[in-house]
Amino acid sequence: MDKKLTEEAIQAWIQLHYAHRRLLESVEKALKDAGLPPLGWYDVLLELHREKSAGLRQYEIGEKILLSKHNLSRLIDRLEKNKLVTRHTCKEDGRVTKIRITDEGVKVMKKIWPVYSRSIQENFGVKLASSEFLELQKMLKKVLV
Repeated sequence: MDKKLTEEAIQAWIQLHYAHRRLLESVEKALKDAGLPPLGWYDVLLELHREKSAGLRQYEIGEKILLSKHNLSRLIDRLEKNKLVTRHTCKEDGRVTKIRITDEGVKVMKKIWPVYSRSIQENFGVKLASSEFLELQKMLKKVLV
């Protein structure tokens, strides 16, 4: 592909990053104002909740989460310290540790979601029509292929 980088592409790139940062900042502020943990906690807890009792290896969590994998190990340590997750030796391979969500972790995750979803709606959901969301999804899928 020998297409030259256009000014339109550069501006779209900048706007995409600006929108991403601003939307995440609004979610983080809403969570903080509600006295809830940061969004990264929800991201990890949700993926563990989806796995039920099977749990996930740390690298599997990293592959699934939406947010940055940076400091995932420390985040899991904090979740464990707060009794939101537990580590267990894998039955199939004793060298492997799997992480599971606790009942308390599920409770925290369920407290975070209403604030998170309200922030998504207020800062994103009301901005576009349904057809525009579908078009945005289509465009982003194209970029991610």
